[in-house]
Amino acid sequence: MRLWHLAFAAVLALSYGIASAQTGATAAAPTIVTMDTTKWMPGTGMMKGIDVAVLSGDPMKSGPYVIRLRIPANTKIPPHYHGEVENVTIISGALWVGLGDKFDETNLKELGPGTFVSLPANVHHYAMTKAETIVQIHGMGPSSMSAVGNM
Repeated sequence: MRLWHLAFAAVLALSYGIASAQTGATAAAPTIVTMDTTKWMPGTGMMKGIDVAVLSGDPMKSGPYVIRLRIPANTKIPPHYHGEVENVTIISGALWVGLGDKFDETNLKELGPGTFVSLPANVHHYAMTKAETIVQIHGMGPSSMSAVGNM
């Protein structure tokens, strides 16, 4: 009987905690971004010519962030690396990705819509598009991007 009371008390406490979290005054409002409401900005540096949209957080500050890149057709992204894990999901189009210090089209692998890639920190890679492509990147900031040699 005592075990039943403990179990009941645990379920009651858990239920109260969930209800409090769902109705609490400090709950954050949801973020909803549709393709029609995405606010694109021109990229800079190695991202020049690529449109960038920050969906959540701030990639330049500590904490989680989500961004999208709209990459025009026939864009080449030179060899580079990030000081943190880069998580990429292909939303539309295709991203052709290769690993290494030198851009080599013969080593590119096509990643189509729905593909997810998680690149560990400091992995040298490069990419290109053949058609307009939208990718979503999420991670923990601050985000960094460093060039590797030349194309």
